[in-house]
Amino acid sequence: MDRFAKLIVIAFSGCLVLFLLLGTVLGRNPNPEDVYRHFAVYTEVLTRIKSEYVEEPDMEDVTLGALNGLLESIDPYASYLSADQYKQYVEDQQSDKADLGLVLSRKVGYVSVVDAIPGSPAALAGLATGDMLETIDGVATRDMPLAYAEMLLRGEDGSQVDLTVLRVRQSAEPQEIRLTRTERSYPVVRSAVVNQDIGHIRVESLEEGKTAEVKRHVERVMKNGAERIVLDLRRCASGEPAEGLKLADLFLEDGLISYLEGQKSPRQDFRASQGANVTSLPMVVVINRGSARGAEIAAAALLENKRAEVVGERSYGDAALRKAVNLAGSGAVILSVAKYYSPDGKAIQDTGVTPSVVSIARDPVPDTDDEDLKIEAVPEPAFDEDTILQKAIEVLTKGASQEVAQDSSAGGH
Repeated sequence: MDRFAKLIVIAFSGCLVLFLLLGTVLGRNPNPEDVYRHFAVYTEVLTRIKSEYVEEPDMEDVTLGALNGLLESIDPYASYLSADQYKQYVEDQQSDKADLGLVLSRKVGYVSVVDAIPGSPAALAGLATGDMLETIDGVATRDMPLAYAEMLLRGEDGSQVDLTVLRVRQSAEPQEIRLTRTERSYPVVRSAVVNQDIGHIRVESLEEGKTAEVKRHVERVMKNGAERIVLDLRRCASGEPAEGLKLADLFLEDGLISYLEGQKSPRQDFRASQGANVTSLPMVVVINRGSARGAEIAAAALLENKRAEVVGERSYGDAALRKAVNLAGSGAVILSVAKYYSPDGKAIQDTGVTPSVVSIARDPVPDTDDEDLKIEAVPEPAFDEDTILQKAIEVLTKGASQEVAQDSSAGGH
């Protein structure tokens, strides 16, 4: 058997394993004739590439691209890891390494930024939602498994990593940046009473235990005269979905918060628990495109239980239960096996959360004459210049229907 024939067999076998794996995990029983038809198409495409392409391709790269393309098409957070990569992944998960504070997904074949944890090296350098990492320490991220990219970003505290970043909203040219890894830390909850009687609670991460911190801040602003609440979940992309369930529970007396379901995972309902509710004050939730995971679960629950209006931008879309599924040969596929759904039955990972009142934050316009355009952190706007927050306060004081009607009459959105 020649080299190309061996590669075809390997590629075919890899796809066979992957299709069977997906069928098992997703609970599907595909028609055998359909499966063989798809395999026949795949094999013919490989053959045509070999015989017709302008030069002989690296079939290992072709196969890897096919596997990652298949995974990305169904799950932007999935990863295929070879045996060596998976061994490194397991060891990495058990270690306590420093990193850059990035939350990642995949987009158009590249590693993409969901958001950077506020205060992290990545955030301080200006990396934000939608930026794409073209290379990590000189290694191209095109078709790189997401889990492997996350491993490359981790390392010893104080060590450096070189990134090539593509900021599609600002510049067509990739920019090089060097960052220093630090031990991961999460921003604290912040709160203040604004406009005399509005308690503004800013939550930028939802790691385990953060809901208890939120509760203390809610109680504090109420003690200081707050009669209404703005729960600000912008750029809250880190943490676990379970903490989002607890956060919603703080503001609900009853009702369905969310449910988790997969084709092999029976539906599991999460309902508001008796005695968890900390306040019944009128409230608005604020989200943006960097809100993900637990923040989305909480926002959707409060909106669809009619407990709060949601103001801002559509959230990122990332709320699922993921696991590593072992493959023959000791490799693995990491993928979502169940998704969190909003009370109305929307898969949050697929749709994100659409605000009831949309308010878009405008990105700063770069100076196109600046040949040395650098990635820089954009400072938070001052309170009276924060258009999304001001919109939330308007909705909270006037009511959503009146606020939207006024916008329409004035030619707004």
